[in-house]
Amino acid sequence: MLQQTTVITVGPYYRSFLGRWPNVAALAAAELDEVLHAWQGLGYYARARNLHKCARVVADEYGGKFPDTEEGLRTLPGIGAYTAAAVAAIAFDRPTVPVDGNIERVMARLHAVTEPLPGAKTRLAELARGYGVPARPGDFAQALMDLGATICTPRNPTCALCPLSKHCDARGTGAPDEFPKRLPKGKKPTRKGIVYWVEDSIGRIYVRRRAERGLLGGMMEFPSTEWEERSPSLAVAKRDAPVGQAWHRVPGIVEHTFTHFHLELSVIRGRGEGHPDDSGVWIAVEEFKDLALPTLMKKVAGHVLSALN
Repeated sequence: MLQQTTVITVGPYYRSFLGRWPNVAALAAAELDEVLHAWQGLGYYARARNLHKCARVVADEYGGKFPDTEEGLRTLPGIGAYTAAAVAAIAFDRPTVPVDGNIERVMARLHAVTEPLPGAKTRLAELARGYGVPARPGDFAQALMDLGATICTPRNPTCALCPLSKHCDARGTGAPDEFPKRLPKGKKPTRKGIVYWVEDSIGRIYVRRRAERGLLGGMMEFPSTEWEERSPSLAVAKRDAPVGQAWHRVPGIVEHTFTHFHLELSVIRGRGEGHPDDSGVWIAVEEFKDLALPTLMKKVAGHVLSALN
């Protein structure tokens, strides 16, 4: 959960998650939809899918016990170099140094590294590991992480409280918060598309599951056209509709921002009947709360229901 999400946001989710699935066996036995539903609001849903896959691998292939080495941990779904090193050091006291964004910032400032991120990542990792094998690797890793999170912060670092301040080259420049250097961010592109809001004769709405891979993978959605630089015409959208007919536009647009792009969606409303394909289902509006609907699709639902009311 802490990959790409702050501690403050994660706290309530973490407690709820462990209350529901207190151990790896319980998580392995859960259905993916349950896990995705519990994950709603945290984003980056590939993490939830990988966590669920990881639990099943550990339960089925490792007898419910995690590998206790960095190399062994990296064989598990969703565990890359940083997570493997962090778990190995903190949980199993293995002599390794994980390098997260906080530690990168500490190293960049201690050594006044002028190469910008992300190109400097390898150099910063080498610097972190260049202090030798710590006697207590878990404590060493967490100390550096906490130093970056609470004192050596991205803006307005509290240098006067820092136990490493007299060794910090960036402080000597008089502008420690200018490190690490970063390349200028490019402007986020805007993509557009059309969402299909399809109702059957008793008012149920057609939803389907997105492909496992890719953005919002495995989540439920209201079908849509591709998200591209230009929105397709209404005629093209009608032609490509997976189900439904008698279309008309719902006023307004739905806006959402992902990490790498902004999204603007128009909605068209139509009628449909019959049996959906394997990934689709007809469901009543009041049952939306039971679905693993990502925030974007909740926005779509709120937009349409508000327009209808």
